[in-house]
Amino acid sequence: MTTHVSEPGRREATHSSGWLVFAAVIMVFSGIMTLLGGISAIAKDDVFVATRNYVYQFNLTGWGWIHLILGIVIVLTGIALFSGATWARVVGVALVGLSMITNFMWLPYTPAWALLFIALDAVVMWALCVAPRPVRD
Repeated sequence: MTTHVSEPGRREATHSSGWLVFAAVIMVFSGIMTLLGGISAIAKDDVFVATRNYVYQFNLTGWGWIHLILGIVIVLTGIALFSGATWARVVGVALVGLSMITNFMWLPYTPAWALLFIALDAVVMWALCVAPRPVRD
């Protein structure tokens, strides 16, 4: 069992922080959704309709591979977050930042979905940064 420090000099017994668990769950589910979106783009790239004259125009199959790989890495990092590992928090912040950028570039293909993921990534990044640090006894 780990404890975390909520106030100076005060320790509370807990298995892990609620924010850390929240971030881990959201990362696993958003990673799976990113992975599935990547598979859709690779398998049949005419499923997505791109907006004309968008500044960031890329090959949709290439974006599918980027989303597939990013989704897998996000899921694995989300699973590692359940252990409370500090490295997973650092990697998680970097990955959700990267996910925000890729979803911004994904806007012409699925605007509402991309905006939802940008917002979720921002909340996950915040949760990873504010979660109390577990202290081992």
